[in-house]
Parts: sequence; C-alpha cells; structure tokens
Amino acid sequence: MSGLNDPAFFDRYAHEYDDRNNPDPTPAVDFLAALLPDGGRALELAVGTGRVAVPLARRGIAVEGIEGSPAMAERLRARPGGAEIPTVIGDLADVAVDGPFDLAYLVFNTLFNLPDQARQVDCFVNVGNVLAPGGLFVVEAFIQDLTEFHRDQRVATRALTEDSVNMEFLRHDPVAQAVTYQRVTVDAAGITLRPLRLRYCWPSELDLMARLAGMRLRERWNDWHRGAFTAASRQHVSIYERV
Repeated sequence: MSGLNDPAFFDRYAHEYDDRNNPDPTPAVDFLAALLPDGGRALELAVGTGRVAVPLARRGIAVEGIEGSPAMAERLRARPGGAEIPTVIGDLADVAVDGPFDLAYLVFNTLFNLPDQARQVDCFVNVGNVLAPGGLFVVEAFIQDLTEFHRDQRVATRALTEDSVNMEFLRHDPVAQAVTYQRVTVDAAGITLRPLRLRYCWPSELDLMARLAGMRLRERWNDWHRGAFTAASRQHVSIYERV
C-alpha cells in the first residue's frame, strides 16, 4: 500500500478524526502547561484538528502548529479558537517554522507516522534547531508488543454488534520496525477501509535520536499522569531538553 506515510494521507480521515480518536486531552494539556508555568512559545507537530493545541493556548501559551493534511488544518481552523493557532502546512520532519520555541511536542504516537528512521532523526534534529537553549521536546509514543504477532501477522476483532463488525489486520516487518494496518468496518453502509502504517521506535532509539539532535532525556513517564515508567509499560511520555 503506497502513500501511507505521505503527509497529506490523513486528509481521508479528517471528517471523522475527532469522532474516532477522542481521548480526553485534559491530561496532556495539564502536563504540557505545567512545563511552561510562566507561559511561552510552543510548537505542536502534526497539530491535527487542534484537540490539544486549542485548550493549551487557552492556558496563556502561544501555540503554533505544523500539519501535513490540509483537510485536518481546515478542521482546526473551524474549531472555536483554532483560527488563532498559526499553522504551517508541511511535513512534520522538516519543522519548517522559525524558532526559538520553549516547547515542542508530538502526541498520540504521531512520530511513528514518519516512514523510516532517517526521517524520524530528521524530525529530532530539526526540532533541536528551533528550540531555545533549555527548551523541551515532549514525545508520547507506544512501545510495540512483539508478542501480539504470530508469524509477523495478527487479526483482531475490535468491535462486534448484530449490525456491524470492526476488524483489524496487521502485518509486522521486523527489519523496518514497521506495522501496516488495515482496519475494516462492515455495516449497513458497506465496507470501509482505514489503512495505516507506523514505523515504531524503542525508547532507547529515541534517546539516541535526541543525542544526535543536541538534546538529552530529562524525564520519562508511563503516561500524562506521571505514572512510573517500568519494564511493564506499554507506552511512555518522554521529555527531552535542548542542551
């Protein structure tokens, strides 16, 4: 499946993104706002429809965004307060904005939308270039559970009713550290396909990317509530500091 890592690929999901991806943004907003208690300038990479950026801006932080999908950016501008978030249309790895920023952040595993390690390194390096000395880069990401796969494949039923079924088909490429998804909905409207490809990173790999970009790991938590990060953690929120 080609085009899955094209920045504009998520145009096809913009109309339903908030309905299907609606975790409460408050814990993330609280966490990020606490890093800038006196206000400051923040950059959200892959700002999407603004579910984090808009409430963070209401906390007195000057938030700007980068978004690869014009349709997502249109949804952001339509959200109350969204038009006040300056947003550049572009690839999140290029970070085509002018610094310095006190904070940059990537939520909801979005770093993994980049196609390969080289572009993920580009993202870290370019973020480092626009951070002020002592500025912070926050990354929320999952930790891939390789035991989910049998012969590098998995099929799962995500939801099932008498009128519909949501299923997920996955193929794992251990060399590329990539998982290609096909999420299939069958209901009265027909069949809907929602493909996705993620290139996952281990936390130690992210730490090395940060070092290449002139940053160091300052803190790592299990979640936005600052739960302890342990060997059993399946996700993390990592804070890198520009040195």
